Amino acid sequence: MRCSSLLLAAALILPGCTVVDPSAPVPGPSNPRAGDTTRPGREETPRVQPPTADSTAGVREPAGRATRNTAWKTSAGAVSSYRALPLPAVVRALWVVRTTLTHPDSIRVMVERAADSGFNTLVVQVRGRGDAYYESRWEPKPATVLDVSATFDPLAVVIDEAHQRGIGVHAWVNGHLVGGMGGLPTDPTHLIRARPDLLAVPRTLARDLYDLDPWAPRYAETILRYSQQNTDRIEGLYSAPSHPEVKEHLYSVWMDLVESYELDGLHFDYIRYPNGDFDYSREALDRFREWVTPRISPARRASLDRAIRTDPLAYADSLAGAWGEFRRSQITGLVERIYHGVKKRRPDLTVSAAVIPNAEDAYLHRFQDWRDWLASGILDAVAPMAYTADNDIYEGQIGDAIEAAGRDRVWAGVGIYQNTYRGSVDKIRIANSLGTRGVILFSYDWAVSEGERQGARTFLQRIAEDAFRRR
Repeated sequence: MRCSSLLLAAALILPGCTVVDPSAPVPGPSNPRAGDTTRPGREETPRVQPPTADSTAGVREPAGRATRNTAWKTSAGAVSSYRALPLPAVVRALWVVRTTLTHPDSIRVMVERAADSGFNTLVVQVRGRGDAYYESRWEPKPATVLDVSATFDPLAVVIDEAHQRGIGVHAWVNGHLVGGMGGLPTDPTHLIRARPDLLAVPRTLARDLYDLDPWAPRYAETILRYSQQNTDRIEGLYSAPSHPEVKEHLYSVWMDLVESYELDGLHFDYIRYPNGDFDYSREALDRFREWVTPRISPARRASLDRAIRTDPLAYADSLAGAWGEFRRSQITGLVERIYHGVKKRRPDLTVSAAVIPNAEDAYLHRFQDWRDWLASGILDAVAPMAYTADNDIYEGQIGDAIEAAGRDRVWAGVGIYQNTYRGSVDKIRIANSLGTRGVILFSYDWAVSEGERQGARTFLQRIAEDAFRRR
C-alpha cells in the first residue's frame, strides 16, 4: 500500500453478512483536489511512483504535502514506543461504521456507551471506500469530516477517548471496495476518477472494455451501471487486486496507520474479490497470461496465443483452475506482505480480518483463503461474519471457524441487524459455549439507531446485563 499518487474519497458500507448462496454478495465488515482529469494516451498513462525501500524508519512522505496535524495524536516517535493494550482474554468488540466518526461529540458518546456496556474493543471504520477518517498521507478526508474542521482527526479522538477507559482501538480498513452505488465520485483525486484503469471489471463487460481507454467517461460509468443492476451480487465498485499499484497503495495505507497512531490492532475487510465474475480487466488478463505461460506446455501456449488474437478471455476461460489460483494468490500475497509490514514495525499489534464464514465459498468464489492465512501465520484472528438469524447455521459456521483457526483466534461475528434482541443474545451465548476468544457485533451504529430498547434500557445496556452479566 505505497502508491504516492493515489488519493481517494468515499460513501457508506456495512460489515458483510452470511449468505447461504455462495454466489451472493456479502455486505460491509464486508455487507459510503482540483486537477485535470483528462486521460492522456495509453503510453502516457500517469503512473504511481515506485515505492522506496521498505524500512522501519517509515513510509516516505509524499512531495508537496503539508506537515500533518498532530493536535489529536502522538508523533511518529511516540507511536513507536507505544505498547498496544493486551488483547482481552474475552474480546467484547463492536464494529463502528464511519458515520459515527463524523463529529467529535458522536465519537465521545460512542466510546462512553461502549464502556458503560462492557465492551473492551472498538473496531472503527477508518477507510470506507477509498477515503480517510484520519490524517492520511495517501487519501483525502470525506466532506463529512472536513465540514467539521480541516484539522478534525476522527481516529485520534477515538483513541484518546477509548484509551482513557482502557478500551482497545483497532483500525478497520476496507480493502478493494472503493465506490458505492449512488454515482461516481466528484473528487478528481478519488481512485475512480484519478485512476479508472485500476478498477476491477466483471466478465460480462470484459470484451467490451478490453480495448476501451479507461479514461473515457463510458468506462467507469459502464462498471457503475453494471453494479447498480447487480446489487444482489456486488456491493459497489472494486479495485483490481492483481494490479501492482493497487497493492502498493493499500500497503502504504496500512503502514501509514501503523506508524502514525497508537493503535492496538488493525482489521482487514473486503480483502477479497467480490465474486468469481471478477477481475477481467485488461491488466488482470494480461498479467495472468504472463503468470501462467511458464506453467503450461509450449503446444498449449501456442494454441492459446492463436485464440487470444480474437478473444482476450481465451487464457482465463481455458485455464479455469489456474485462473482461480492466480486470483487467490493476489489476495494472499497482499495479506502476507501487510502482516509482515505491520509486525516489523509494531509486533504487539493484533492483525485480524472480517471473513466470509463459509470457508469453501470464500476460497472458491471470493479467492479469500483465510484458512491458509491462519495456518501460515499471517493473520492473528478471524471474525467470521456469521450474520444469520438461524442459531443452527450460526453455530455451524462458528464451529467450522474454530476447527480451522482454534478457539483463541476466533471472534464470532454477530449480525445484530439481522436478529431480534433475543436472537442476538442467543448468538453471544452460543459463541461463549463454543469457547471462542469473544464476539464482535455488527454494528454499534445499528444498535443505537434501531436496536430494541426496553424501557430506559438501550440495546447495548441490555446486552451488557443479559449477555455480559454486567450489572
